[in-house]
Amino acid sequence: MEVKVLDINGKDTGRKVTLNDSVFAIEPNNHALYLDVKHYLANQRQGTHKSKERAEIAGSTRKIKKQKGTGTARAGSVKSPVFVGGGRIFGPKPRNYSFKLNKNLKRLARKSALTLKAQESNLVVVEDFAFETPSTKNFINVLKSLGLDNKKSLFVLGAANNNVYLSSRNLKSTSVVTASELNTYAVMNAKSLVLTEGSVNGIESNLS
Repeated sequence: MEVKVLDINGKDTGRKVTLNDSVFAIEPNNHALYLDVKHYLANQRQGTHKSKERAEIAGSTRKIKKQKGTGTARAGSVKSPVFVGGGRIFGPKPRNYSFKLNKNLKRLARKSALTLKAQESNLVVVEDFAFETPSTKNFINVLKSLGLDNKKSLFVLGAANNNVYLSSRNLKSTSVVTASELNTYAVMNAKSLVLTEGSVNGIESNLS
């Protein structure tokens, strides 16, 4: 599968890159995509939620009224969940939401995500670029040149570039990652996927 290479002005450079069909043209596996996205989101959860149960409430333990003759239900403690300020029944406790996935399944999910972007024509390859200093304005110009200024996009670099990363950090609709940081959720969460020439080999070597 051949894709033309654009420059940061959105013009054809005359070069083409060949994308490996075993990475960018497989049969997408929807269940693998679901599991990997679920895995990513579960791992982001802190799981620090907590509410107090009956035994953890501070208060008197005396019986608040006599057992019989009041015309109302029995009540033995102000900590009872039926009273305002009482403990919560089966409330949330701190827990770990993360779970493990097979490496091959995660690899399949990333291949499926990349394939879907290619099939939907939402994959663009641009020449490697860098900025002398961090500049959000320059990055916005790149987005406009590529027609991505109104789309959620993900830029994948071959290697870490601090100036490019800092230039994109203030833009809510754009993310920048390296080939080694690429994950299924990031790909599926973006409308357009932008690969630099240098990132293609890295992605293919990681997933082949």
